[in-house]
Amino acid sequence: MTDLQARLEEAARYYEGVSEQLSQPDVAADQAEFRRLMREYKRLTPVMEKYREFLGAKRSVSDAEELLSSGEDEELSRLAAEELRSGREACQRLLAELTALMLPRDPNDDKNVVVEIRAGAGGEEAALFAASLFRMYSMFAASSGYKLDPVSANQTELGGYREISFLVEGEGAYSRFRYESGVHRVQRVPETESQGRIHTSTVTVAVLPEAEEVEVGIDPADLKIETIKSSGAGGQHINKTESAIRILHKPTGIVVECQDERSQFKNRDKAMKILRSKLLDRKRSEQDNRIAAERRSQIGTGDRSEKIRTYNFPQSRMTDHRIGYSSYSLESFLDGNIEELIDALAAAEAAERLKKTEET
Repeated sequence: MTDLQARLEEAARYYEGVSEQLSQPDVAADQAEFRRLMREYKRLTPVMEKYREFLGAKRSVSDAEELLSSGEDEELSRLAAEELRSGREACQRLLAELTALMLPRDPNDDKNVVVEIRAGAGGEEAALFAASLFRMYSMFAASSGYKLDPVSANQTELGGYREISFLVEGEGAYSRFRYESGVHRVQRVPETESQGRIHTSTVTVAVLPEAEEVEVGIDPADLKIETIKSSGAGGQHINKTESAIRILHKPTGIVVECQDERSQFKNRDKAMKILRSKLLDRKRSEQDNRIAAERRSQIGTGDRSEKIRTYNFPQSRMTDHRIGYSSYSLESFLDGNIEELIDALAAAEAAERLKKTEET
């Protein structure tokens, strides 16, 4: 038995155990445990379906070998030889697919995400492109069945964003959005440019998995919570009531604001979600002793030379520099049709991890 097959058998036993636990009344009554087990069940279901397919192919190979060994009938032997060949090909293909499925996953993949977009180099033009990225993510979230919930925004007079943060809720949100972390570079003629010259601007995007309450303990005494007036570019409710919330976490100096809801309670709840996510990210970075490196891997400095992706408007081209992927349907891409690139990035990452596994 190979190491992979041994791991698959162990995973099958674990899967059966999870399935049995989900049927227990006491587990159903514990919502946190029930959600955890459901995530495990959904994570393993595709693996188990593929494993059952593999076991079926193995049985076909065994039956064909048995028929061939008997040698009683020439026609049956011919059919058995064909079945043996196709069965072995199926086993080889399914083993490769199972190997990829059994690669270690990011434990945060199924979580909701906190996304922060900030204008970098380029002034107002960068702020306008930050708004374009927010629109792109909003359309992608809607088409993917995710719920996008704005948290706070600092809007400019021309409708751009100096910064905007939002929550994306839905199964597997982090697994899809995490590839967006980094510096996004845009090359276009700004609306404010009278000479028609192409400018280069940057926008930084950071993606953090939403932290659950059990993962981060927060002492209420460490918080300074203020109610403030909402700020923005306009709207009937803006600046009329002090419904916005600002939370300072005194030990770390992290400040979070939420001004999207009319209810102080809802704003406070959202702000606490963001704070927990930031504290968990900080905690993990400190454990790895690479806070600065983690920050650079997320968004760099915002300098024009640092980039994961370029949006070239004169050529209607989008290029992701991590895998050399280009598309000449820039307008469609900015309308939220980014699934093909995300799939390509996920496949490239899986291939790289598989290569490292084989090397070790």
